[in-house]
Amino acid sequence: MTAPPADNASADLRPIDIRPIDIRPIDIRVVLVETSHPGNIGAVARAMKNMGLSQLVLVRPRSFPDPEATARASGGADVLADVRVVQDLAAAIADCGLVVATTARERDPNIRVLDVRDAAVRAVEEAARGPVALLFGNERTGLTNDELASAHLLLRIPANPQYSSLNLAMAVQLITYEVYRARGAVHRSADAVPEAVPLATGAEMERLYTHLAQVLEEIGFRDRTTSGRNLMDRIRRFLNRAEPDQNEANIVRGILTAVQQKRRTAGLRPEPTAKSPAQPPDPP
Repeated sequence: MTAPPADNASADLRPIDIRPIDIRPIDIRVVLVETSHPGNIGAVARAMKNMGLSQLVLVRPRSFPDPEATARASGGADVLADVRVVQDLAAAIADCGLVVATTARERDPNIRVLDVRDAAVRAVEEAARGPVALLFGNERTGLTNDELASAHLLLRIPANPQYSSLNLAMAVQLITYEVYRARGAVHRSADAVPEAVPLATGAEMERLYTHLAQVLEEIGFRDRTTSGRNLMDRIRRFLNRAEPDQNEANIVRGILTAVQQKRRTAGLRPEPTAKSPAQPPDPP
């Protein structure tokens, strides 16, 4: 039994130009309260740039502007250049509708707490109606109770309960990523999707199973169960779960054909002649 030659695998490895879809600007700002390390401000600017946010407000930063912030901003230098510095939280959120505060600690049970993903969806929905603020506290102490009182809801990032504290820039990156996804950002091919290869038909899969059963018999790989059917039944199940297309089915059959050809070639080689016990050994 023969099978069509396997397709050239390299044809399936051509690079595809993948890029995120373009999404419109959104009125969501990141507010950092009393940030201690200027490098964190730069890292936050970079994280925001990654996720398509541009509004950064600093409340009483310890050091800003600062060369370390500029160095850490990298490609987010434009976000850093447009930073607004204010002296109190009230000024940072004065025009905001929804205010979302971040915290890693248990707080007042009367304040609603949302998972980061749910909070991101809510922030995106509210940003269609007016400005939204995401509040982040000092690296060491976080947001105070008075600062949390300005928030409509709290946001929690699921993390290892034995060590749930995140670096400021890491927290901003995670939350802005969820905001980016909530805005509908996905990845797609920049070009038209190549014509899809159809799934292998039932008849093609039956030919594959017959071919596979023949090769298993030729190499002596037999079902050891009482019924003698479990092996092929299990093979059928896992291949059906894989949903191979026509090219993939042909690749498998090409491999099986190569195995058969190799065995036939090996079978043509003459068997070595057995030496007589009286025959002297070959010289070294």
